[in-house]
Amino acid sequence: MIRLESILTPGRSLVNVPGGSKKKALEQIANLISREVPYLAMQDVFDSLVAREKLGSTGFGNGIAIPHCRLKGCLTPISALMHLDAPIDFDAIDGAPVDLLFVLLVPEAATDAHLELLRQIASMLDRKDVRDKLRAAASNQALYQVVLDEQNGH
Repeated sequence: MIRLESILTPGRSLVNVPGGSKKKALEQIANLISREVPYLAMQDVFDSLVAREKLGSTGFGNGIAIPHCRLKGCLTPISALMHLDAPIDFDAIDGAPVDLLFVLLVPEAATDAHLELLRQIASMLDRKDVRDKLRAAASNQALYQVVLDEQNGH
């Protein structure tokens, strides 16, 4: 089983990200990932995330969105986590604005293992105590550490 801490890095865990709008947030994600994973082009990541949002919002309720997509050229699952400085409208199912974005990019030939990752992310974020800890994290490393601790059952 793939574990979240093997696809998320401290460098892809960011606090106080300027939000603004859904499009801007997806742009920030694409920029971050293309900086951290040089073989992925910013525009490809952005276009794929936008295309996925057009099928239906990945806003999942409780101020959380899990933008995810299959991505041509993506070799292994890649995750990123952002806490926005202010909540934004994300067309979430509960109508609540979103301030936590947990991103999952998977190779085009996605498998059950990738669906399992999505389930892991969703079930972790379903817990209020986890959301509170993520929102309270004051630094990028602290944000990453919350996920690490959750994965290791602390």
